[in-house]
Amino acid sequence: MSKIETAYFSMEIALRNDIPTFSGGLGVLAGDTIKSFADLEAPVVAVTLIYNNGYFAQKLDAHGTQLESLVNWDPQRTMRLLPQKLELCLDNHSVWVQAWLYEQKGVTGHIVPVIFLDTNLMENYPEDRVITQQLYSGDSSMRIHQEAVLGLGGAKMLDLLGYRDLKTYHMNEGHAAFLTLELLARLDWQDAAVRRHCVFTTHTPVPAGHDEFDYALVQRVMGTYTPWHIKDIAGRDRLNMTVLALHMSRYANGVAQKHGEVSRRMFPDFAIDAITNGVHSVTWTAPAFQALYDKYIPEWRREPERLAEAAKIPDAEIQAAHLTEKNKLLAYIKEETGAEYKPDILTIGFARRAATYKRGDLLFTDIEKLVRICGGKVQFVFAGKAHPQDAPGKEVIRRIFTLAQKLRLENKLQVVFLANYDMRLGALLTAGVDVWLNNPIRPREASGTSGMKAVHNAVPNFSVLDGWWIEGCVENVTGWAIGPQAVENVLVENSNDEDVRDLYAKLEEVLLPTYYNDKAKWQAVMKNAIAQNASFFNTHRMCKEYLQKSYRTDPVTVG
Repeated sequence: MSKIETAYFSMEIALRNDIPTFSGGLGVLAGDTIKSFADLEAPVVAVTLIYNNGYFAQKLDAHGTQLESLVNWDPQRTMRLLPQKLELCLDNHSVWVQAWLYEQKGVTGHIVPVIFLDTNLMENYPEDRVITQQLYSGDSSMRIHQEAVLGLGGAKMLDLLGYRDLKTYHMNEGHAAFLTLELLARLDWQDAAVRRHCVFTTHTPVPAGHDEFDYALVQRVMGTYTPWHIKDIAGRDRLNMTVLALHMSRYANGVAQKHGEVSRRMFPDFAIDAITNGVHSVTWTAPAFQALYDKYIPEWRREPERLAEAAKIPDAEIQAAHLTEKNKLLAYIKEETGAEYKPDILTIGFARRAATYKRGDLLFTDIEKLVRICGGKVQFVFAGKAHPQDAPGKEVIRRIFTLAQKLRLENKLQVVFLANYDMRLGALLTAGVDVWLNNPIRPREASGTSGMKAVHNAVPNFSVLDGWWIEGCVENVTGWAIGPQAVENVLVENSNDEDVRDLYAKLEEVLLPTYYNDKAKWQAVMKNAIAQNASFFNTHRMCKEYLQKSYRTDPVTVG
């Protein structure tokens, strides 16, 4: 255990579909990161919460209303309960925490331990047993309790388990920032001493994504752990978890080059670098493409940068692999919805968390024009969950679902919405569609990773220039941009009209003619998506950047 040098903390981690401790992008990124650390034999241990009822399972009623239900799963099937328990003092009484161990094995057999913290113990009061019951549930009081268990409890549990020589604590988003308070107590309340051990990654340019708590609530829940100068390091009026993490870290980064720029504008008192996200190549490459890469680029599993050699793969074999995966998706669509999608029709996919800034229904701004351009020529497939308390996000799902039914019933346009978006469905979609669509309000997409999964399967992106796509888009080479160049670095509103005009125009004048009339050009874009995008936007490259820039104890100063 003494060889472990870095502890990676994340509120959610997506390692497997049957370990439902994630809601979306942040968790998938964390899981992919851990998998790459294991492949790269990095000396890392990870910490998260168990969530006995997961996030939620989604069903849609006949009107497209999202219905949520708890997820039943048994951690004993995938991980081992450890004997150690620790005691936290929250709300002026004891809260006991136990830990489950999951071992993520890499391609060489190297293991990254993942510690899942759990308060569902008989020793605890009923209100404390449910702290780790469900991800992102409840009010500010539940959230601060969860983040106290993650940060304070996580740091204490690592010490209890024997990880006492850690050089770096990596906070993947601000949820884990309370670990800095535990380190302060250990290091004689010296801020500089804590900073030498901590690094921080921020994942959102949206203010709502940065947790804040009233100091009265902080004092009530965590009084014994709150230092006298908390307002100097976490915000004068309210405790801001991002500000606390930034104050107490030697290095901080955003998750794309544009996001780094936006974050520096949001938090001008801090130096914030950028390390662009990636995805775990083997996890998100569909079976047909895994076999293809094994044949032509046998080193790709350990060295995904070798996917740059995709140019040597024959077009016909890429096309055959894509058709195999597309047929799997079309069969699933028929099974779930009854819709008969055809393999020779251009199929465009959109799957995201149903937050309003992601504009899931932008495509339907002008139904008449959309039908004129795409009727009989394009099949659309949508998926996504809205947070249970996000009424506007649920309304976006309802609108898409209702329009899909109406357009199909009138035989005008093939559109379906698939329920219960998770890792399994995400993999099916990103490998099975012909084009991946993304159209958020700039610059609110910090990075985005679903489009990176698509390019591992030769599926090009058709997206607003935001997040990673600013770096990945070479027009008509790796995919296509929607709307103007990304000049914003503050959260101004974009013109829907401008983006919609460009979306419709490129669909009609570029994508459709190329797909149906210039197969050689289309296949070149598919191949370039692999060679130029998948070879770079993977977590092996990303993790190497963290090891070289963030986890160094003498990182280069960011201006």
